[in-house]
Amino acid sequence: MEASKVYYTDFRCPVGTSLLEKLRRVCIAAGIKDIDMDGRFVAIKMHFGELGNLAFLRPNYAKVVADLCKEQGGMPFLTDCNTLYPGSRKNALEHLSCAQLNGFWPMTTGCQVIIGDGLRGTDEVEVPVPNGEYCKTAKIGRAIMDADVFISLTHFKGHESTGFGGALKNIGMGCGSRAGKMEQHAAGKPAVQEGLCRGCHRCAKECGSDAITYNAENKAVIDYDKCKGCGRCIGACNFDAAFSAGPYGGRCRRQNTRWRRTPARPQYHSPPRPCSAAAFPVAPEKHQPR
Repeated sequence: MEASKVYYTDFRCPVGTSLLEKLRRVCIAAGIKDIDMDGRFVAIKMHFGELGNLAFLRPNYAKVVADLCKEQGGMPFLTDCNTLYPGSRKNALEHLSCAQLNGFWPMTTGCQVIIGDGLRGTDEVEVPVPNGEYCKTAKIGRAIMDADVFISLTHFKGHESTGFGGALKNIGMGCGSRAGKMEQHAAGKPAVQEGLCRGCHRCAKECGSDAITYNAENKAVIDYDKCKGCGRCIGACNFDAAFSAGPYGGRCRRQNTRWRRTPARPQYHSPPRPCSAAAFPVAPEKHQPR
């Protein structure tokens, strides 16, 4: 693979300019004007941030990119897929509310916000991964796959497992549906924390494999011989009893960390560098023909 050209900028703004104008110039230098967007849907993939967090790119930066797309006749929309872990982005309704509370809506960004994998995180397209060593296919949010042009608007972040996360995580993990994320995180199988299960049977109704039954205490039990790892039970559970199991049967480290936090307590992080938003090239073609 040919090495990408990376363009950098800094925070210095001479009189008469701004960080937003500098982002616009960086995007143009990186070749955004060379992409044919006329009459095409443009997916701008980004992270809308969890409630209480500050570690996400501000809506102002998203508007710069959206405006550039519209100048070229494109039809841009901001997108992300639902999370696998409990939080404020685990289904489309909560995800959209979270995005709006963090400032992402048409009046501030100049385009619509669409959750890529639908209401429960199950609207997906299975995409072949040529020569894939670990994943032969990837389950990607359908709205992302339906787009004609894809732009990754990425914030740089620390990551407790890999050291840092950037464009690869924003695309590879962020574009995955709930089942796609599960396959990457935890070998594709959910689990149930009995202490949180209310016995409402909602997860069993959502399971397309008839893999969920109930024990004598009316707690959900998963038959792993039948389970396909689609993650529908996680999206269906309103009490966070169904979760993505780690490699040794427990919650993955990130989920354990989030589980212990007080929901009302803000989670403070260092603001991301806005220059990272334009540090990665845009992809001019869609991943899969219609």
